[in-house]
Amino acid sequence: MLAMTRLVFDHLTNWITAAASEHSHDLATHIEERTGASHRAAMSALKRLVDAGWLARGGSGRRPVYTPGSLRQVARSYTLYGLQEDLPWQRDFAPHFALPRHVERMVQHGFTELVNNAADHSGGSSVTVSLRQTPTHVQLLVSDDGIGVFDKICSAFQLEDPQHAMLELSKGRLTSAPDAHTGRGLFFSSQLADVFDIHANNTAYQRRAWESAGWKKGRALPRQGSSIYMAIALNTTRTLDGVMETWSLAGDGIEFDQTRVQLRLLAGEGLALDSRAQARRVGSRLSAFKRAEIDFDGVTDVGHGFTDELFRVFAKANPQIELIAVNATPRIEALVKSARAG
Repeated sequence: MLAMTRLVFDHLTNWITAAASEHSHDLATHIEERTGASHRAAMSALKRLVDAGWLARGGSGRRPVYTPGSLRQVARSYTLYGLQEDLPWQRDFAPHFALPRHVERMVQHGFTELVNNAADHSGGSSVTVSLRQTPTHVQLLVSDDGIGVFDKICSAFQLEDPQHAMLELSKGRLTSAPDAHTGRGLFFSSQLADVFDIHANNTAYQRRAWESAGWKKGRALPRQGSSIYMAIALNTTRTLDGVMETWSLAGDGIEFDQTRVQLRLLAGEGLALDSRAQARRVGSRLSAFKRAEIDFDGVTDVGHGFTDELFRVFAKANPQIELIAVNATPRIEALVKSARAG
């Protein structure tokens, strides 16, 4: 019986926030009608929800008024066909949360971009969106039943490996539908978040804003399709405009014309970057940018062929792109310098 009660309570938290907004004066009656529960069970559930922080209770003893508490959550599923991503946000989510203005703006951006990605690219039939607010964070989870983001990128760009797909995603401006999309969505959503996880078809990558290493492999969820999770601290100083400006050479956030390539995504832990083919993978699509930082963090062994192909052959063919080597060991710096002089 305890397990059953627990299940019902967890289910209640998916919709009680919206219900409290819309039925603040008759919430017990609404719960009874919606679940078939007795009045006593509904009142007991309301007390538990208040005690746990999901609801705040005001009004008088005989005429209570319930409002959403410090914990809030809305979870909804949508058919992807014809879905307009701004409507769920405006109608089903935004009215029920109390977020700092700059945080709400970042969450809205992530929400609409990730739902739009699912609608336009996943090839799936439905998407489930969950947004939760705690006293310290806001957490967004968008899951679809489609092909999976890494498989989609691999097929669109003739890539063999999900790790290469993640490398391309991490550069930004990646889209399999260039006429309809700029390829900013997933990239900027990841930069807005303190915690960002991508799960797709037994592959996972994660990014933590406080870690300089950037993207790392995560533990995959065993499910079909893509699940993307982002969390933002409510006291963050980050803003949407500030993040946009970071990736714009002019600092105005209008052009997305600089990027950073994390070479650890190409090599894997402890493996050497030794081939010209690897260098060409790094250079792929960099012509879309004016400046690219080549990040050697986590890379300890690099061969002449790699540095020559990237910093001499590619650089000569693309003089309009400024290539900057960062986090390189003294030996790698010497190889880069030698290649540039070649």
